[in-house]
Amino acid sequence: MAYVTLTLWSVGEMSDEMLAIAKEKYVPMIMSIGATGVQMVRTGDLTMCVITQYSDSDAAAAAQEKIAKLRSQASSEFTMTMEGVHAGDVIAAS
Repeated sequence: MAYVTLTLWSVGEMSDEMLAIAKEKYVPMIMSIGATGVQMVRTGDLTMCVITQYSDSDAAAAAQEKIAKLRSQASSEFTMTMEGVHAGDVIAAS
């Protein structure tokens, strides 16, 4: 069963440069450690969420140590604060 994590972030500034780095650097890094898909969604002027899809909960669990390092790196690089994390099995999709 597919598995998804959702992280909620606030940032000090959301610039075009930051968004480009997120797309060009962090999305490929997340994909390289086992994700089957990733979306970064701007939810407000200074907020965003990252939705990461995995093939199953085992794949997500195997990636978590590396994901934690990426989150720490992103927090430092962009002055971001992770506000929350949600995760679970996908129960319906189209």
